[in-house]
Parts: sequence; structure tokens; C-alpha cells
Amino acid sequence: MPIETARKLQSNIEIAQAARPLQITEIARVAGIRMEELEVYGQYKAKVSLKALDRIQSRPTGKLILVTAMTPTEAGEGKTSTAIGLTQALGHLRKKVILTLREPSIGPIFGVKGGACGSGFAQILPMDDINLHFTGDIHAVGTAHNLLTALVENHVIHGNSLSIDPNRILWRRVSEIPDRNLRHVQVGLGGVGYLKRETGFDITVASEVMAILALSKDFSDFKERLGSMVVALTAEGRPVRAAQINAVGAMALLMKDAIKPNLVQTLEGQPVFIHAGPFANMAHGANSVLATEMALRLSDYCVTECGFGSDLGFEKFCDIVARSAGFKPEAAVLVVTLRALKVHGGLSLEEATGKEEPRALQRGFENLERHVEIIRRFGIIPVVTINRFSGDSPTELRLIQEHCLGLKVRCAVSEVRERGGPGGVDVAKEVLAALQERAGRFQPLYPLDQPIASKIETIAREIYGADGVEYVETASADIERLTRDGFAGLPINMAKTQLSLTDDPKVKGAPRGWKLKVREVRAAAGARFLVALTGKILTMPGLPKSPLAEKLDVDANGRITGLF
Repeated sequence: MPIETARKLQSNIEIAQAARPLQITEIARVAGIRMEELEVYGQYKAKVSLKALDRIQSRPTGKLILVTAMTPTEAGEGKTSTAIGLTQALGHLRKKVILTLREPSIGPIFGVKGGACGSGFAQILPMDDINLHFTGDIHAVGTAHNLLTALVENHVIHGNSLSIDPNRILWRRVSEIPDRNLRHVQVGLGGVGYLKRETGFDITVASEVMAILALSKDFSDFKERLGSMVVALTAEGRPVRAAQINAVGAMALLMKDAIKPNLVQTLEGQPVFIHAGPFANMAHGANSVLATEMALRLSDYCVTECGFGSDLGFEKFCDIVARSAGFKPEAAVLVVTLRALKVHGGLSLEEATGKEEPRALQRGFENLERHVEIIRRFGIIPVVTINRFSGDSPTELRLIQEHCLGLKVRCAVSEVRERGGPGGVDVAKEVLAALQERAGRFQPLYPLDQPIASKIETIAREIYGADGVEYVETASADIERLTRDGFAGLPINMAKTQLSLTDDPKVKGAPRGWKLKVREVRAAAGARFLVALTGKILTMPGLPKSPLAEKLDVDANGRITGLF
């Protein structure tokens, strides 16, 4: 059977199972990590001690390359595969490169999305472990989060010396499994000695503890951030923090291993740090600062993925992560697909798949243009990559390349899913050429001393293309209270749908003449950002009618089927 035909018949899990990965000790050697800094979890994964970062702290940093995307469809556009494939391609070109990615949430594996370790011949290994329990980081986050909930309620039951208003306990519970029935629950129904109240569950990766794990610079910073989290309000509206509940020590104990970055590898043997997994809707959608800092000190090029489109994860990386950590990203790879462009040109997902529709494609260019503008707004060099799917029209691919030429932005077709690193060499060469041509001039979108409403409006106008902001429900009162409580100097984390530049997932393209509706503003004081909620963002997803969990299985030999 010809190799190309064989490849097309293989699923992602079959490709991963057929791979022959290197021992993780060899990957550590390639990365420049010493054996005494490695904590091995089996043959193919390990944690890296923070002592390694202390050792390499004085080294110069490599170049930081972000991978983002145009506004995606519900099917996704292959951003993770592109980041992995670009890393493999840079390795193919003999560059010293390390990839950093978020840990995938276990929830989507049982729902709609499936695995999140790339696809085809652009994958990270061991994909089954990474997609399931991995090294236990997400479990640790959930346990620490729920311990804090129990301690808050216990404090109220046993005297309530902090005068917490039981109706204003802000700290909910979390679960890794998407379960819509947990969104709104009533607890404490046991009678005397219980705290009866209405509350609910969020998905674990939406926990502020996860955001803190991703943003902390060291263990001391991590503990300080944990203590700063606002868990409740008093009757007078004063914030009560986790440190006042005496929760920090026990939470830090549960997280003592989770704070160490995880080391794995690409299908072609390049080192990968995969660490922390904050939501790109509710949180900032990037892997840990510790992992990225380690990668930058150990390599000449660090590739990292930002969640969803450039209006979400990319903007948040620039305004929250890079600003806090002192990173200076220089180039950004913008992933586009024929399918997504046609959807933003007015077609349904089904109509946009596998059919030539040049008029719809050209209408969709306005969405591509907006994302190029967003990247340039931060002083970062954009490089467009067209993630090619089988059945894509060569004529339409040329139309995209010609349009990018008119925008004066570099562009290349990626075939990493079917060809691995060699299929991403053209993209890698364009990125390297862009970096050689000029250095990035990174700058955040807004100064932190702007008022809260002004920062929100800046994002709405300059990133989303809105005409302004309309504050509904509690948003105006929230901003007034947060300003009074001293939170006005924090950056803004916009909680918004990934399926549109607007707050309505049904609106496609790059619309003008609309206003962003902000319904609530919350303080994530430990993560050190404010969350502005727009539209109908869910912090606890639900399972679909036919969840993927029904198709998953493992045999007596441990061989997994159905996992992506």
C-alpha cells in the first residue's frame, strides 16, 4: 500500500500508537535539562524541577513565536496541529526549538472535541496519557479549589469571625466532567450543622487556581496569588480573601508537584513543555509562564499556542501574560482555512466544506484582514499559514495567497497533518525570514492605569471592531465596586464567544456598527486580572446528545480506541 494512502487511513490514535518515541531522558538531554532536574513519570513523560529555571535564569532568551488563528468554526481550524508541525519543521531545519502548550481539559474528550494533542503526523506524545490523567495537574487544581470551598463554608458554620455574608460566597465548586446539571445546585440540605445555600459548579480549567498556576513566576509568587483570591464578601461588601481563611498552606501543599512543568515530545522528537490549561474564554488561554520562560532560556526559538482566535487568546497573551512575565513576542503565525473563510463569507459549515465557493471565500477575507490588523496592532509580525485539508481547491488556495500578498503579509500553505515536519517547512521558512527581516516591536494595547471602562472599550473598539460598549445587568455597579476596592489597575480578561468577533456566536465576518454588551465584571484578584463577561458564556459545559464517551474503550492489553 502506498505510504500516502496508508497515512490517510490512520486515525490520530493509531498514528500515535504506531510511533516509536524517544525515552524522556533523551528528550531532556536534547533540551538541555540535567538528570537531577528531571522527575520521571514512566518512560515518556516527566516533570522538570524549578531548580532548572534557577540554573538557566541568566541565559539570553530565544525568540518567541505565537500561534493564533482567524475566528474559528465549531470544527476548529488545526491551530494546535500547526504549532506542533511548525516546531517539527523548525527541527527539520536544524533549529533549536521547544514547543509550549496548554494541558488539554479532560472534559471535551468525553463530549464533542476529542483529544487535543494535534492531529495526523503533527502530534505530541504520549497523546493518550496527555489527554487523560497525564501527571495529575488538573486533578490537583480541582482538589485545591474544592478544599477552599469547604474551608469557606466551614468558617461560616463555626462562628463566622470574618462576618462573611452566606449569600455572597463567591467561590463555587469545580468538576472535570461536563455536567449541565451541576451549573446551579443547592447544598447543605442535611439540616442542623450544614450551610444551606444556592451555588454551582464550574469546569475545573475555569478555576482561578488554574489561571494562577499558569501566571505564577515561582512558588512564592504562586502562594501569594492564592492568598489574594477573593472568595466572599461581607454584609458591607468588603472582600474576604483566601489568606484570611487560612487556606493557602494546604492548597500549596496539594499543588507542590503541579507547579512543575511537564516535559514530553513531538512525534519527531522535539522537546515540548505542556503545562497548565486555563480556559481561553473565561481565563487567558495560555500555558504556564514557567514553561515558556524555561523554553525561552533553553532554546533559540520557543513556539507557543494562544487559545482560539487573535481576538481572544492572542490579545490576552499580549495584555496579560506577556505584560506580567516580561515576554516580548516577535512573530505570530495566523492559522486560516478555506472552510473558515467561507463560513465567514456567509456559508454554513456543511456548505463550506469541500466545495469551491470563490465569492464566499472573498467575502470571508474581511475576517482574515481584521486578525492581521490585530496582530500588527501589538507590534508583532504576522505570518499567515493556510492549514490545508484534503479536497481543498488549489485555485482557492492561490486566491488566499494573492490576497495576503496584497496585505503585504507573508503566507504559506501548511500540510503538517499529512506530512509532519516536512509539510511545515514552507511556513517555518517564512517565519524565519520575517524574524530576520525585522525585529518585532511589541507593545500592549492599553496602559494599566486607564479606568476599567476605558480598557474594556479599547478592546471592544480596537480588537473586536465595535462602536462602543453597552453595560447591562450588574456591570456598571461591578465596575464602581471594583474601582472602590482597588482593582482598577488590573488588565481586562474578556469572556467572549470564540465563534465571532462580536458577543453573538451567530454573527460572522468582521461586522461594524454594533456595540459589545458587558453584563458582569468580576475580580480574579489572585490571577491579577478582571473578567468582563459578555454574551452567554458557560463556565460548565454539557455533554452533547451523542457524547464521544460512548465510543471510548480500552482492551485487556491497554490499547485505547475511540480517542480522537
